[in-house]
Amino acid sequence: MKEPAVSADPTQVLAFETDCHIFDGCGFPAPGLHSFLFEPLWGDADSNLYFNKTMLLALLGSVIVIGFFWAAFRKPKVVPGKLQMVAEAGYDFIRRGVVYETIGKKEGEKYVPLVVSLFFFIWMMNLWSIVPVAQFPVTSIIAYPAVLAAIVYVLWVSLTFKRHGFVGAFKNFTGYNKELGPVLPLAMTIEFFSNLVVRPFTHAVRLFANMFAGHTLLLLFTIASWYLLNGIGIAYAGVSFIMVIVMTAFELFVQALQAYVFVLLTCTFIQGALAEHH
Repeated sequence: MKEPAVSADPTQVLAFETDCHIFDGCGFPAPGLHSFLFEPLWGDADSNLYFNKTMLLALLGSVIVIGFFWAAFRKPKVVPGKLQMVAEAGYDFIRRGVVYETIGKKEGEKYVPLVVSLFFFIWMMNLWSIVPVAQFPVTSIIAYPAVLAAIVYVLWVSLTFKRHGFVGAFKNFTGYNKELGPVLPLAMTIEFFSNLVVRPFTHAVRLFANMFAGHTLLLLFTIASWYLLNGIGIAYAGVSFIMVIVMTAFELFVQALQAYVFVLLTCTFIQGALAEHH
């Protein structure tokens, strides 16, 4: 049997042989970790100094987000045009629907730029999954959600110490409550690890895992549509292609939802850092 080959082309997302179909004597080229690995566009991977497709998409995504808001607000008008209206709607949705609702208007206003930036950056990184040629969600590479979660983590911890001092922050992180009595040490230990270790981990992994799984499913049905395109398998290829369309529509929802969940949790962390401990 022919073995599925991994393409060395760094722009190739669907790493499978295009001449491999059912009944041709070759096995199904299932997607796997190789579908998330790309050859360097510049540099040498062995030296850890290189530039690849995911980095290019992250850079382009940043430029698109910055360019969009710059174009929308560089000459703001009292009666906004279409672009300004769309930008204002997105900005206001995050400001009022996420930041104000979670942190409050008075405390939350200063964090609006950060939360808005996080939301639209993550959303754009997710959207690359369904953009032709790109077809890859940057956030399915754990390094990107991990860095974003680390930024939020540093902000949250520093705000907690700044607002409550060392003793107050310790109580905040450990959920100190003397009314717990004998179980207080155990409860404090669990809360400490939950807040300072598990929380930032799950914050990053939630985004990564959803985008990783979603992209894998899209690849699975896309490759299956091509693989089954032979003989009687054509009928099944049509069903698989319908699933590609369904999964793409579902991914559109998940991409926005995961960006929303990430910033909602971010605001929850900030609100917890600013809240008075009782």
